[in-house]
Amino acid sequence: MTDEERPIFERGDVVYGDDPFKGERDARPWIILSNHEGRPFYGDQYIALTLTSKSWMDGLIDIPGESWLRGGIPDESRIVLWGVQSIVREDIDFWQGRLDSDLWESLIVAIIVDLLDRDLRRDIIWEVV
Repeated sequence: MTDEERPIFERGDVVYGDDPFKGERDARPWIILSNHEGRPFYGDQYIALTLTSKSWMDGLIDIPGESWLRGGIPDESRIVLWGVQSIVREDIDFWQGRLDSDLWESLIVAIIVDLLDRDLRRDIIWEVV
């Protein structure tokens, strides 16, 4: 984070704030994926992924304990890869911690691969492996 009076959250920061689908009554943790200085809405709008304490859904990504560089969350949570949201600064209540770059970089790649056509995705995975 930067700027003591009005923090600007960075990639890998985990924040707690309103769920755009449920409003103020149901806030949740989010991992910030995009906040590029020089782009429109820098510090005011963030691309983030949802975190959930649910464990019964398929496709959730675990957060290893060693991935927390600072802070943490009270409940064991997982990342919802398909839960991409644009959240605004006013909806963020507080900063909870920061995850290491290895984790959030792999999330960005996973989102891109997940959005690709299935045949193209298979070809890319085979090239990487």
